[in-house]
Amino acid sequence: MYATVQELVDALTPEEKAGLCTGAAVPRLGLPALRVNGLHSQESAGGVCFPSACAAAASFDPEAARRMGAALGREARSGGAQLLEVPDVNLKRGPLSGRSADTWAEDPCLTGALAAAFLQGVQSAGVGGCAGRLAVVNQETDRRTLNRRVDERTLRELYLPAFETAVRDGQPRAVVCSAGQLNGTRICEDTALLTDTLRGAWGFAGAVLAEPGAVQDPARTLAAGVDFAPADAGRLVDAVQSGALDESVLNRAASNIIRALLAASTQPSPADRDHTADRSLAVELAKQSGVLLRNLGALPLHKGQKVAYIGAFADHPRYSAGHPRAPQVTSAIDAAVLHGRKIHYIEGFPADRDQRDEAEFLRAVAAAEAADAAVIFAGLPECAELAAADRRHMRLPECQNNLIARVAAVQKNTVVVLHTSGPVECPWADDVSSVLCMYLAGEGLGEATDALLWGDADPCGRLPETWPLRLEDTPCYLDFPGDGVTADYREGVYVGYRWYDARKMPVRWPFGHGLSYTGYVYRGAALDADTLTPGGTVTARVTVKNSGAMRGAEVVQLYVADATGAPVPGGRVPQALRRFAKIDLQPGEEREVVFTLTPQDISRYSPELHAWCAAPGRYEIRIGHSSRDIRAVLALQYADAKI
Repeated sequence: MYATVQELVDALTPEEKAGLCTGAAVPRLGLPALRVNGLHSQESAGGVCFPSACAAAASFDPEAARRMGAALGREARSGGAQLLEVPDVNLKRGPLSGRSADTWAEDPCLTGALAAAFLQGVQSAGVGGCAGRLAVVNQETDRRTLNRRVDERTLRELYLPAFETAVRDGQPRAVVCSAGQLNGTRICEDTALLTDTLRGAWGFAGAVLAEPGAVQDPARTLAAGVDFAPADAGRLVDAVQSGALDESVLNRAASNIIRALLAASTQPSPADRDHTADRSLAVELAKQSGVLLRNLGALPLHKGQKVAYIGAFADHPRYSAGHPRAPQVTSAIDAAVLHGRKIHYIEGFPADRDQRDEAEFLRAVAAAEAADAAVIFAGLPECAELAAADRRHMRLPECQNNLIARVAAVQKNTVVVLHTSGPVECPWADDVSSVLCMYLAGEGLGEATDALLWGDADPCGRLPETWPLRLEDTPCYLDFPGDGVTADYREGVYVGYRWYDARKMPVRWPFGHGLSYTGYVYRGAALDADTLTPGGTVTARVTVKNSGAMRGAEVVQLYVADATGAPVPGGRVPQALRRFAKIDLQPGEEREVVFTLTPQDISRYSPELHAWCAAPGRYEIRIGHSSRDIRAVLALQYADAKI
């Protein structure tokens, strides 16, 4: 009956427009209420449990993120979803956030690329992607009321670029703005952020949704650029009638909500869902997410070896962040038995609490000593990583640390497999042979762990965050989580590897780190020009060869360093990730990797100029295996001061 969005808006009464913008349906026009499905609601409905964002980020593979998003989009569409939330497009400011499992990485380049690809995948299935939570959401403590104080340069260089990439490249149908305040302004009432930046500078054309609990004044919220404000619809109607809110603002908001509703494939399509294929994909993605942090030779395990499996996580894997148990979770023990591995299981310690049983410890130590190798399945209990609460420390349960140390003392081939959403302190790291981090890799965790331990697959994951030696070394240690009213981001742009590199601090394992069962040789790194000019580009090339005997996938990382010596207010970041590429290589195969750089890639944000700028002079293009394993350094000159 109504051919256009405008015709639908014209047919609505003010009360119906306000209702649409606050969560009500308009049955007489066939408009349902707007609903956003959570990622984990798919698991509750019997969907496949894919790797959490913390694990998927370790793949360093946007194509893997896109495939995961497409599968989740199909599952959501089969249930009639309109919008599907995506993992947080925020950064891992520190290791203690309660949302760590659902946050990608500590770096905006990596976070933005993965979030955009995930959104593309979701929306390829006919479901709208919903990106959140704008902006600077790095903790759960006091999150809905907290005022985050962040300087302009830090916002522009760290916390907004990932969102910009997700919006520009992912084209989400909706963006969620967070509760709380940013520099004294409620985020859902921040016109500069929501209208000038999100819609203006980034070109976002979808619906802006305020998260539950964010709205205090619905009229001011809509005027700032929000379209969906969970609140009393009557307050919006009163604001329009009193003149406090222009009806054109309500019309704009209703139009954006209607577009989101009409764009969604809301009819259930069970035929789109292939549970078997999706579960196979979940296993494949879990394999790509495993990060081999240390290996002195215990891995891969070999056929015929007698191996002690120790720790309750071997039988009851921690694969997700406190969400419903997936119906087809296979444990590492199940997978080992299926493949005929010679293993002997001892619980050693429970998976859900810090409890030491000396008799069980003695059994575990004796089994480890009698075996050819011992694999200890350790990690944080589910109760230690609740989505609604931040962690208070980085320690594993003491029973786990104690048993790992005792086993390592009698078995030189001790392997530790970690199940966690982020870094933990590892006081035993130098005493064990190998460490494999599986993060929270979804219901395919057991099969993936088995394949990586026994060499049926090559570990190709890389750390999406720095693992510090201890909590006290972290950038926001003195300020996290704030005083209950304010959180000061005094570390500024020095988050993650930027912080540790600037201070030349030792870390347990650096950003981008990950070992392999094969080897990679870098050669022939070169630029196609020695000088970059305003408006120009330069191409970096490097050839990478698989020098080992096993198929593998290398992640080539490109960092830019400012070597001009020009003064930088607030300090110069030693280097920043600007490009990365994951390439699959057969034994002996080599491939050229090509990156194209622009002046934006060598620039920093100047709060004095309110613009991006690059000092003239020398820059270094660093290409390598991790942030602290640089294989080639190329000199580049830049000849202009402002872009």
